[in-house]
Amino acid sequence: MTENPVPPQPAAPGGGAAGGAQIRKRSVKIAGHSTSLSLEGIFWDALKEVAAGRGLSLNALIEEIDRGRGGNLSSAVRVYLLQHYRAAARSEAEPASEAQAQPPDPT
Repeated sequence: MTENPVPPQPAAPGGGAAGGAQIRKRSVKIAGHSTSLSLEGIFWDALKEVAAGRGLSLNALIEEIDRGRGGNLSSAVRVYLLQHYRAAARSEAEPASEAQAQPPDPT
């Protein structure tokens, strides 16, 4: 996989293109064919984290996402990551909300 940084984006109101917001373009292999994928740095970091957590290579995870996509690959990766982290947040919140729903032990 090769990385080709894209020129920085103009600063956003009230913020700017901080390190995680800068678009990075990388070459990936999907089904044996090279293609480029442009994502913000924060999404590349998240993608690597998810792939490592699942014991997959980055290319294997991207291929999996590609098989299930309906449109643009970059958008499909962002949506996949959002769904992944939303599901993780819900699963962490469920035990806490269940504990709050339990009546206190009268003993």
